[in-house]
Amino acid sequence: MEKVATTKYVCEPFHADFSGHITLGVLGNHLLNCAGQHATARGFGMARLNQEDHTWVLSRMAIEFEELPRQYEQFEIDTWVENVYRLFTDRNFALRNCDGRIIGYARTVWAMIGMESRKPMDLEHLYDGLISSYAYPERECPIEKPGRIKVTAKEPSGTFVAHYSDIDVNGHVNSVRYIEHVMDLFSIDYLRQHRLHRFEIAYVSESYCGDKLHLFVDKDEDETYSVEVRQAVTEIPVCRCKLFMS
Repeated sequence: MEKVATTKYVCEPFHADFSGHITLGVLGNHLLNCAGQHATARGFGMARLNQEDHTWVLSRMAIEFEELPRQYEQFEIDTWVENVYRLFTDRNFALRNCDGRIIGYARTVWAMIGMESRKPMDLEHLYDGLISSYAYPERECPIEKPGRIKVTAKEPSGTFVAHYSDIDVNGHVNSVRYIEHVMDLFSIDYLRQHRLHRFEIAYVSESYCGDKLHLFVDKDEDETYSVEVRQAVTEIPVCRCKLFMS
């Protein structure tokens, strides 16, 4: 079986924002769906894992793009596993527009954990090395890997409470919903004047329905923003993001 999978999409009107381009949240969901389909077709998807008390968890993601698909535009996403380590695996993506030109890439880092123990599994030996057999380090992904993100802000710039629409099948806040809440920190007027071209997110801990979450923001002079989402009560970090604007 091929090591690279390609999935075709259309940017539906309800997937576009005020600018007429696909939202970052919808694009993030498409990336995760591509990853799930690729893994399932090759024997290490969620359905099989869940039967054996295992599950995939997303640890880090970086999305970088020259442009985003427009409303009604057809586009494609390639995905492949770059490397498999003992506790983590690197999965990459390429985003192609309707003309077949690559307009963006994404890098993700995943771990497989026990659903009850929440402890990581040994990916190099699990399922007789099946996952490692699909590694394809020869395929280029020319963007930088997600970096370390540090936030020093003392006062929150935003707050939200996790509700029904935030919660996924695992019972915690969906990984993409954090992206959407972070994007909500920026006004439409600001986003009309500045273009996001890279977004990084690192997941630290889980949050659940009813949790109150604060968003702390640091801004650099070059329109780069670092955001940390923390539990309001415990002040435990949930995730950290970095946004590169121009």
